[in-house]
Amino acid sequence: MSSDPAVIVIGAGVAGLAAACQLGHAGLAVHIVEARDRIGGRVFTHLDPDCDCPIELGAEFIHGKPPEILDLLRQAKTEITEVQGDAWCAQDERLSPCGFWDEVDQILQKMDDSKPDESFAAFLDRCCRSPKTQAQKRAKQRTQSYVSGFNAADPALVGVHWLLKEMQAEEKIEGDRSFRCHNGYKDLLDVFQKELKNYNITVHTETVVQQVHWNAGSVKVQVRDQKSESTLEARRVLITLPLSLLRAPVGQPGVVQLTPELPRQKKDALGKLEMGKVIRVTLRFRERFWDSIKPAGARGSLSNMSFLFGPDDWFPTWWTANPAKSPIITGWAPFRSAERLSGKTESFVVEHSLQTLSTLLRVSQSELEKILADAHVHDWQTDPFSLGAYSYGKIGANEAQQVLAEPIENTLYFAGEATDTTGNNGTVHGAIASGYRAAKQILDATDRRSR
Repeated sequence: MSSDPAVIVIGAGVAGLAAACQLGHAGLAVHIVEARDRIGGRVFTHLDPDCDCPIELGAEFIHGKPPEILDLLRQAKTEITEVQGDAWCAQDERLSPCGFWDEVDQILQKMDDSKPDESFAAFLDRCCRSPKTQAQKRAKQRTQSYVSGFNAADPALVGVHWLLKEMQAEEKIEGDRSFRCHNGYKDLLDVFQKELKNYNITVHTETVVQQVHWNAGSVKVQVRDQKSESTLEARRVLITLPLSLLRAPVGQPGVVQLTPELPRQKKDALGKLEMGKVIRVTLRFRERFWDSIKPAGARGSLSNMSFLFGPDDWFPTWWTANPAKSPIITGWAPFRSAERLSGKTESFVVEHSLQTLSTLLRVSQSELEKILADAHVHDWQTDPFSLGAYSYGKIGANEAQQVLAEPIENTLYFAGEATDTTGNNGTVHGAIASGYRAAKQILDATDRRSR
């Protein structure tokens, strides 16, 4: 490897890329070490030559109008499209336009961060203990499904205070709206890729970090690429590993051994966060068969369908590429659904997704199989370099992200969506914000050292 850098960044997800670009712009030499054969981390776009729409295997939506993402895309003059269309719900073997958002919002508005923290499940039982009508019972069920679906979270673990902070952060950026890039999140990675070339930044892909030996002002990072093992040395290291890898026992693939290990305060903070679970499958058909489906009792067809919700145990949430008219539809299996599917073969996942879609849209599975052109699945739980989808806060997690964000002896620094302190954990813009924050911490320490 080339001469020693000023900073070593572990992980080429968007947090590591954002930090590296800031450090490079300031004139520091940076090495990024990435275990995968690509940059992006949990951002993973597949461009299918037979499809005019990007297929996301990881993050897909831009939630609201976060400047961390939009500023970069606007500079690159990237086309951005707002998600539009109708949301349909399957209930009692019927499809009808969804009308439960106000009911869900009314329940969520009852959460209060002035009271002691509690799990969302406990809050829901307390605030909606005995629903008197079928409509109230459904509202309670849908609120729990929304929280577990959007956050990929266990309602019995996710904390109310963390959820409130997340909701407040969403309100600041119009988080109830969603957008997509023309070429998916690949457009964002292309912006970073272009920036990397402008600075003294070296990216090592297919290079696994095994150990980090450190003391104040000095770091030795032992790495293994496809050919050999070697050591990188620097004054500082920025660790952008997912929460799950920071918590996993040493010896497991993808886990980095820190010597000395993290202090107790950091470990306690890690224990107050949890990694959400998701399996997603994108099905590409030869035609948009749902365009011609006309639900009984409803006006019009599903041609403008954007989202589809159902009570299914395997894939309770679906969405199309709307407003793009591509013949693809994505199934989302969070929390318990992901636990059922994780570790299964791709054919098993696809089979159950087709079963679900057949039931929801009342189209025979054999007919769907005939017009299915391709399917794409990525199991983030079994991916050794992610071990899950994205993080959420448990009961008492109020200060956990702030603790994780603090550097250790101006030598070990931390970024990644789990360390974001603005309430945007679990998002791409939260990851970028954490990278910017870590870069500033490093640059401030560098300036102090030079004075």
